[in-house]
Amino acid sequence: MTRVIFMGTPDFSVPTLAALLRDGYELAAVVTQPDRPAGRGRRLEPSPVKALALQHGLPVLQPPSLKAPEAMAQLAEVQPDLIVVAAYGQILRPAVLALPPRGCINVHASLLPRWRGAAPVQAAILAGDQVTGSTIMGMDPGMDTGPILAQAALAIGPHDTGGSLTARLAQQGAELLAATLPRWLAGEITPQPQDASLATACRPLRKEQGQIDWTRPAGEIVRAVRAFNPWPAASATWQGQQLRLLRAAALPGPANEEPGRVTLDDGALLVAAGEGWVRLEEVQLAGRAALPGLEFVRGRRDFVGSRLG
Repeated sequence: MTRVIFMGTPDFSVPTLAALLRDGYELAAVVTQPDRPAGRGRRLEPSPVKALALQHGLPVLQPPSLKAPEAMAQLAEVQPDLIVVAAYGQILRPAVLALPPRGCINVHASLLPRWRGAAPVQAAILAGDQVTGSTIMGMDPGMDTGPILAQAALAIGPHDTGGSLTARLAQQGAELLAATLPRWLAGEITPQPQDASLATACRPLRKEQGQIDWTRPAGEIVRAVRAFNPWPAASATWQGQQLRLLRAAALPGPANEEPGRVTLDDGALLVAAGEGWVRLEEVQLAGRAALPGLEFVRGRRDFVGSRLG
């Protein structure tokens, strides 16, 4: 029986852990990030991975950092044959990578070497990619630079958001891992090096990225609305309040208005962009319920003609 340590933290990681449980691997330990404050009460909440692990009675380790000697000692005590990683949230040190004899394997949400880094799903939507996918790779000390064991493509739909595409990739990646692991453990896979000349990189998401720049083309703005849903959420400012843009569409044509100016035209709530128009389909004021654009404006007539920041 192969002794596996699983490392993961957010919702994306859960299908992979569930697949390992389903397929009968010996999960010797689950490593996840420490509990974090959440909600209005800022109470400590376990990660989604920890919640699933506890449901199945699995031992859970939550070291604040893998750099600490005690964290390395905990991992070594488990004596894993293999470490499987899916969005854990920390870079694995060389000592950790060298620990399991069957190596460390990562589930990554892009077709490497495209979109190495922490936010590949959002990067693919922002770039207007029509296809993304999942990669199972062997891990090395670099950032998503390890050799490829398996890949599967996935089309990006015109209405996919960061949330919906992440969920689909989480399922795809879990099933790809399930199909790959038996072949990897049987020595049937020859790892393929990545072509570094084709590599693109993406940075972790920051909250301020959600602020819309209305001087950008409408198509680019709408891709940001999709990519940043649910977090950090594309937003504008109106009368000093934050207005989240949850759904929008790009319309062609000269705006004939300064960027950010709101107009109502033939039953469509439009905002002028640097190029074209952005049709607001669903919006949400901070602390209020989300509303379709036309319903939002019915109770706020001064919204039309205003300029969004």
